Amino acid sequence: MQRDELVHYLNQYLRIDEIKDYGPQGLQIEGRSEVNTIVGAVDSHLPCVEAALLHEADLMLVHHGIMWGPARLLSGHYGLLVRTLMMAHLNLYAAHLALDGHPEVGNNVELARRLGLEVSDWWAPFNGVKIGVIAAATQGVSFAHLVDRFAQNVGRPNIVQPFGAPASTKVAILSGGGAGEIEAAVALGCDTIITGETSHVHYYDAQNLGVNVLYGGHYTSETVGVQALGEHLANRFNLSFRFVDLPTGV
Repeated sequence: MQRDELVHYLNQYLRIDEIKDYGPQGLQIEGRSEVNTIVGAVDSHLPCVEAALLHEADLMLVHHGIMWGPARLLSGHYGLLVRTLMMAHLNLYAAHLALDGHPEVGNNVELARRLGLEVSDWWAPFNGVKIGVIAAATQGVSFAHLVDRFAQNVGRPNIVQPFGAPASTKVAILSGGGAGEIEAAVALGCDTIITGETSHVHYYDAQNLGVNVLYGGHYTSETVGVQALGEHLANRFNLSFRFVDLPTGV
């Protein structure tokens, strides 16, 4: 498949040009013009790129690209990363907020699906775009069951804080670093929050607010969107897709 055709489809499907992010998204490094093999990863640091090259990737699909904030000098480890990508003629495509909030293959809708929950609303606006999802369970679902489903279908949670009711009725899901949004979720009537990363500052929020919180890990909570998007592309365009799992533990 021609790279430009694939990139055009991705830009439209993910609404890359419509969603303001913290740095340029989409095709960040232009490589070879023909794409047959896509390798997905959460990050785009050198070990991730080396893993993609081992799998003979034509295009690397990531959640965290290499462009954030002001321009950087192409020197040191950053310069080495860029040189490695370009010398290998490896295309690098990044989708950050656009993938978090995508209604079909986004990190948060995919987390809901893997937990057996149905999305009923959206929340957590970043740069004007709501990227988190809310799932209502009127009959209630055991928080312990949600924890078990996360472990079985996503990965082992980092921290589990069962400070709410045993049965969850309204679940807020926000991948990545969502600890600072717990109070906002409670204000929306949520009794359970599924997110990625926390800090010491937010450790007691769940207890103080009387809610259940599952911290799945920033990395782990953002593996699912790249996997879902890669599988979507493989099925639609008859491409080879492989996800490389390089957990950070965070």
